Amino acid sequence: MKISRSVYYYSSKKDDSEVIRKLEELSSKYPRRGCDKFYDMIRLEGLNWNYKRIRRVYCLMKLNIRRRTKRRLPARVKHPLSTPSVFNSSWSMDFMSDSLLTGRKIRILNVMDDFNREALCIEADTSLPAERVIRTLEDLIDWRGKPEQIRVDNGPEFTSATFTDWCSSKGISIKYIQPGKPMQNGFIERFNRSYREEVLDAYLFDELSQVKVLSEEWMEDYNNKRPHEALNGLTPRKFIEANVVLQN
Repeated sequence: MKISRSVYYYSSKKDDSEVIRKLEELSSKYPRRGCDKFYDMIRLEGLNWNYKRIRRVYCLMKLNIRRRTKRRLPARVKHPLSTPSVFNSSWSMDFMSDSLLTGRKIRILNVMDDFNREALCIEADTSLPAERVIRTLEDLIDWRGKPEQIRVDNGPEFTSATFTDWCSSKGISIKYIQPGKPMQNGFIERFNRSYREEVLDAYLFDELSQVKVLSEEWMEDYNNKRPHEALNGLTPRKFIEANVVLQN
């Protein structure tokens, strides 16, 4: 090939391990920033690597290829799951999923009052975005009153700016559970289990209207006829009636 032996056997003596470690650290912490910004940050730290070297290593690490990154959640504080002393102090919300016989997916939004475990709403539809969640809550507030706080998971409907801004405007505090800790929302999780066993897993649905009718009937039975051990054997409605009398 008409090249010298020394050129053929030459191997680079450059040690870029420090540059690689620094770029890995920066790209992990700031995934949306690019090479120019990393260069400025590195120079501010007092490291005198020139731009060409940083750019070369940056490209070798394929950091110049745009990466799809997940939106990172802020750190969630653990809020103890305690039973409130009055109704409308704390509500819990959660989503469930199922499907019709046609294979079409449906979603169900469950809302309950933590004080007496009363089912406030079971909303079923093929799509339940944040705007629909807000509309459902506004309907509940019209007849039930406003809660002080709502306990939810980190689903996109609950972390959206639409939902958080609405809660802020209403003076409602949002209590997010920690990711991967569903029992921090244990009241609604226990409710979901009963609803799935007695409705979603017990019937086959041809149409969405069947889900809505059966859910309404089940919720009426749950609130008025089903006793709860946590409520001293009373139903949710009987429990709240008894406590209203005591408080008066």
